[in-house]
Amino acid sequence: MSTIHFHRRTTATPEQYVAGLTDFGPGRSKLFDNSSDAYLKVHHQSGSHADITEGSGGIWERLHYDWSNPARVVLTTIDSNVWGGASGHVYTFTRQPDGTTDIDVVVTRDGKHLTGRLLGFVLGTIGRRVLDKAFENSVRAIEARNKAGRANAGRSSIAA
Repeated sequence: MSTIHFHRRTTATPEQYVAGLTDFGPGRSKLFDNSSDAYLKVHHQSGSHADITEGSGGIWERLHYDWSNPARVVLTTIDSNVWGGASGHVYTFTRQPDGTTDIDVVVTRDGKHLTGRLLGFVLGTIGRRVLDKAFENSVRAIEARNKAGRANAGRSSIAA
């Protein structure tokens, strides 16, 4: 089993990052590299919970998303072709006095068979950089999305 930790400081608020993380519509792959639209299936979604299948590159997992705590989002793997056991993700958000947000992510990968265990080992060692880059890309994409939203809101109020 591999447990991988990531940390980033972002200009996005926790609410903005959670809004991106829980946007299960088309184009999700623009925010999250490892979530191809071809794999995306929303099984159930309510106010602060969702049951989603997503993945890419031949690897998929069905995840239960829980964002009922505004400072923490928990993704628990329900089923996968590779991951089992204690697999999942935990995002923790800490607001900073300067208006930025610290995001701490813990990814747990518990392979359900030999291929999953090997992949988990690779991700926990040399593959960590790939996951770190994907996380960095998601932070940047959500920041850009929020910046574009503020610019469009400014244009709307000027036009009005």
